[in-house]
Amino acid sequence: MKQHIMIVLFTGLIITGLSAQENVNIGSNDSTKNYQMDEMVVTGTRTLKKIIDVPYSVERINNSEYRFEKKNSVSDILGGVPGLFFQNRYGNHDVRISIRGFGSRSNSGIRGVRILLDDIPESEPDGQSRIEALDFQSIGRIEVVKGNASSLYPNAPGGVINFFNDIDFTQSHVIQFNEFASFNTRNNGIKMGLKGDGYKFLATLTHHTAQGYRPHSYDYWNIVNSVYETSPNENSKLSVLFYYVDGIIKLPGSLTQAQYSADPMMGNPRDLKNDAKRVTKKGRIGVRYDTFFGDNRNDELEITGYGTVKYFERTAGTYRIFNRNGFGGTGRWIHKSSIFDLPLEVSLGTDLFHQYGPIEEYPNLGGKQGDGISAITDETIDNIGFYVSSTLSLVPDKIDMLFTGREDKVVFNSVDRNLTVTNSNRIFEKFTPKMSLNYKLTPVVGLFTSFGYSFDSPAFNELDNYPLNSNPQKLLNPDLKPQYSQNFEVGTKGVLMNSGEYFTRTKFEMVFFNSIIQDEIIPFSIGSGVFFRNAAETKRSGVEYGITTDVVKGLTFNLSYTYSGFTYNKYVARTYNSAGDTIIDKNFSGKVVPSVPKHNLFTSLAYQKQFADNVTGFMKTNFNFVNGMFVNDENSAKSGDYQIVSGTIGTDINSGGFSFLFSCGINNIFNKSHVAFININSDRKEYYEAGEPRNYFASLNIGYTL
Repeated sequence: MKQHIMIVLFTGLIITGLSAQENVNIGSNDSTKNYQMDEMVVTGTRTLKKIIDVPYSVERINNSEYRFEKKNSVSDILGGVPGLFFQNRYGNHDVRISIRGFGSRSNSGIRGVRILLDDIPESEPDGQSRIEALDFQSIGRIEVVKGNASSLYPNAPGGVINFFNDIDFTQSHVIQFNEFASFNTRNNGIKMGLKGDGYKFLATLTHHTAQGYRPHSYDYWNIVNSVYETSPNENSKLSVLFYYVDGIIKLPGSLTQAQYSADPMMGNPRDLKNDAKRVTKKGRIGVRYDTFFGDNRNDELEITGYGTVKYFERTAGTYRIFNRNGFGGTGRWIHKSSIFDLPLEVSLGTDLFHQYGPIEEYPNLGGKQGDGISAITDETIDNIGFYVSSTLSLVPDKIDMLFTGREDKVVFNSVDRNLTVTNSNRIFEKFTPKMSLNYKLTPVVGLFTSFGYSFDSPAFNELDNYPLNSNPQKLLNPDLKPQYSQNFEVGTKGVLMNSGEYFTRTKFEMVFFNSIIQDEIIPFSIGSGVFFRNAAETKRSGVEYGITTDVVKGLTFNLSYTYSGFTYNKYVARTYNSAGDTIIDKNFSGKVVPSVPKHNLFTSLAYQKQFADNVTGFMKTNFNFVNGMFVNDENSAKSGDYQIVSGTIGTDINSGGFSFLFSCGINNIFNKSHVAFININSDRKEYYEAGEPRNYFASLNIGYTL
């Protein structure tokens, strides 16, 4: 299989070379117009810039690029982005997202990657994220920053994924969308966009239900999403953003190797008996005001405030109820000027987020809440951060130097209302700087490099105390440290265009990265409890390569490949022996970091043809290879390699203001059994959760433009 990877990569490099050989002479003003990269992003630097001007690895994905695709999970949309790796348990819920290994530690929720929706954090103040509120029928574009973003965003050592609702429409419209898939999966809803004199309004209502491909994996969701945007004057904009989501998901649980070999689709008997599930109800409302002022509109001020209400029920060994309310805000000021006749942009900003609420714990009687409260704890989290960003054009339109730095303070406070253990608080604080350089070889081909530090505090659930700690009477783990890292990257990206018939436009990116992580936070389990400890030092080196090229008119080839060489340099862990009665120390130094594939390859070939002025046809096939992964720190077991082939066809018809978009497809065409999610370091050796077998989908969107 590794030979196949090298052949495909070599093909991609040849394509890049062929595109470069027939490169248009960019010295002429006319040809430069063809090179204009108009994809503007805000996530990379927290200021609006073209991708070519951002000295990081940044991607922008518009909804037009996935309009024919299945839209059940974030991996359906972002699976072809180099550097990203997804482990799906059940659709879009409890998905593990990792970038350069950050995020791979989480056995529940997303860690190490900052998740935003319309620039407002979906991540909680401790950095943990859940993405039930994301509705891909409502999303208009997605911006991905790969690599350390801690100098601009809290808890973002792996990067940032920013989802934006589809408010950039030019005409009023209404769309009724339907998706039907295997395992009794249904996604139905309506999307409406209204454009009037000085305002826009977007509203989406989505209903999702699925029986699931494993026993006890049913899920059900309703999502309401809306954005109202108005312009009080030509220099300002006011936005109101709202969502509400409620639903339930049943959990079939992870399996041992013996259980997985016998029947990879079976449910864990203990989880079935406990009726393991998650009930979610949460909402958010935000208000944003953005204005330009000063000479030539050289100053910009943006202020955002938001409030959140969250209610969760979780059943496993016990029945837990979470009530979490919060409020927060962000502010930024951007000033453009010059120093010694060199363009200078300076930005100052702040992020504040306060969250509070009780956690109640009851006996779990087969999925029913038992009488008599076992524990009640009040939890409070505060995240306060300030950042500065400065871009100096050393050679205008050629060489830019970017400095960013951020001071973060995360405060945890936990009060046991039953007074069975000592109340606790933990405070984590750090300043993280980063320096970057961007050199444009041409207006649309550049080199970039950066070096900086990252800081990632533990999440609240990662601070749960356990008997092996120095003070087990404390409510919060007194020994768990935040993880710090120093990160270096160097890369190239751009667009090559030819005047010939073949390879007319080629977008490419190649990045080498290296990170040294101190005190990496690692999950492990004791019985039914999941706890966390620190590894002294971890080294991560890797390469990300991506290319998208128009082979001939209508035919597009995409390839993304990620190589990850991740090892523990120093790591001694205190744990129990296999019998659970003796404390021992295990040395994992030199072991490979689990749950990250060494090789991850994704390729696709898509053909689109316009049969008439109002009729477009589409075909696509894609192939994904994922290397087998270790499932624990001692590397005593490993999942197998897997290869998944999928295909999609569709058509888009527009007539008299009406639009009809139909698509259908087959995922996992050859019905390959594979491990899609690894439950890391399970002391019960329940590591494995199977991915979807062969499955089908069909979608029909009916729209009308007013």
